[in-house]
Order: sequence, then structure tokens, then C-alpha cells
Amino acid sequence: MMKEPSISDHPSPITHHWLAFAIWITGLPASGKSTIVSALKPQLEGLGLTVEVLESDEVRRVLTPTPTYSEAERDLFYRAVVFTGQKLVAHGVTVVFDATASRRVYRDFAKSVIPRLFEVSVECPLAICMERDRKGTYRKGQLGESLTVPGLQSLYEAPINPDLRIDSTSTSSGDAAGRILDLVKAKFLVAGC
Repeated sequence: MMKEPSISDHPSPITHHWLAFAIWITGLPASGKSTIVSALKPQLEGLGLTVEVLESDEVRRVLTPTPTYSEAERDLFYRAVVFTGQKLVAHGVTVVFDATASRRVYRDFAKSVIPRLFEVSVECPLAICMERDRKGTYRKGQLGESLTVPGLQSLYEAPINPDLRIDSTSTSSGDAAGRILDLVKAKFLVAGC
């Protein structure tokens, strides 16, 4: 005997589950990631997608309000960020990770649990990142107030084969967002995906 279909206790999200995916935008601090994400989010929403940005500084204020940036803390932090993103994607929300994630293992872990994820490498020379640094991240590193700044004291492992590379010294944030949107359309928004 067939069981009667039940009505879910939770309302369906606006975005259809088959459309949900994730984008990890990585790069050195002050390489232009957040500026690109600010241009990208409304464009994704313009496609009718429900979008959540997981920006590392915002998430860190909740998970580790007084961060040490130790390796163990970073491992825990990125596992929690990936877990959150995985759950959102599973519920039909498109996720944009706006996070340096200085070690490849963090981004590889995300790819292993979120199959519909692609990686964007925002590339910018360290010297230009240091000039652009509005948050003072590199200044703190130079003054010894921080000992773990990616690219300065800590290794930043750039993606080896990202889905997209963006040179933020020669590409505007709007053009970069447009290139990411083109990739989204090609990879995830074609009929039958």
C-alpha cells in the first residue's frame, strides 16, 4: 500500500534545490574579494536565486570573537563555515564563500562535501594588496601585532586549477562579477542541470 505524501513541516525555499550551488572566492587579504562579491550578489539574485554570503570576518565575529588565527582554530573555523554552507546549499540557497582560506585543504574539503561548488581565484600581487589594505591587516603583521597574516607571515596556497582566475589589478569588480555570472550560467543554470 502506498503511503500518502505528507506536507513538509518547513516551507520550500524560493530557490529550487536543483539550482543551488556554491562559489568559493579566494585570494590574499585585500585582493578584492569582497568588492567582487558585492557586485556579484545582486546579479545572482537577479536570476531569481536566494543567495547567502559567508564572509569570513563576519562569521569569525560569531564563531571566534577573539581570534588567535592558530592553525587549530583555523581548521575548526573553516570546518564550521563549510558545514554551514553545505546545509544552506542542501536547502536550496546559493552560497558565496568570501574567505581567504589560506590552505588548499580548506577549499578541497568544501568541494568534497558540496559537489556543486566552483572556485574563483582573485589574483593580485602582495605589494598591491598591502597598498589597498583598508582593514590594516598587513600593517598589524608588519608591526608584529599579528603573526599569521596570509602572504606575509603565513603561507597562502593559491588554487592550482581554479574554475576561474581574475586579475583584480586589471579587471573591475563589475566585470569580474560578470565573468563569474557567465560561468554560473554555463555550469549550473543550463536546462537539465
